Amino acid sequence: MKGVSLVKHAPTAPGLRILGIGPKLKPTKGLVKLQTFLNENTFWAKGRNRKQLCKMLYNSTVVVSLWKNNQLIGFGRATSDLVYRAVLWDIVIASKHQGLGMGKLVLEAILTNKKIESVEKVYLMTTNCAEFYKQLGFRINENQLLLLMDKNNY
Repeated sequence: MKGVSLVKHAPTAPGLRILGIGPKLKPTKGLVKLQTFLNENTFWAKGRNRKQLCKMLYNSTVVVSLWKNNQLIGFGRATSDLVYRAVLWDIVIASKHQGLGMGKLVLEAILTNKKIESVEKVYLMTTNCAEFYKQLGFRINENQLLLLMDKNNY
């Protein structure tokens, strides 16, 4: 993975959130790049504004980004109570970099973070990547239902 840098951001991701720091601790307009990246590579995170992204990052327990030179090619984050549960959010790899081990790299960086590695259970929701996550040890849980309240349509 020549030219690829994994950035394990400090808690609340101040470098990315405030300074726009990317690989090698250099300012790269990281927050703008994150907004564009999510707009181009997801259906669920389109239209998030920078203020919302800052708040999201501030309230995330673990934040990881993946860069090829100064281009954002991967992102992931988690929230947790640090004891019992953690939830993975926004695990995204740019489409042209999928199938190259990048998703595994982002996921492992999150799951081995000291704040996440000792929790009892890690949850995630996915629409079309279940097979990828199953290869990495996740399983479909038939004993629980996902309930959702869409407050925008409530």
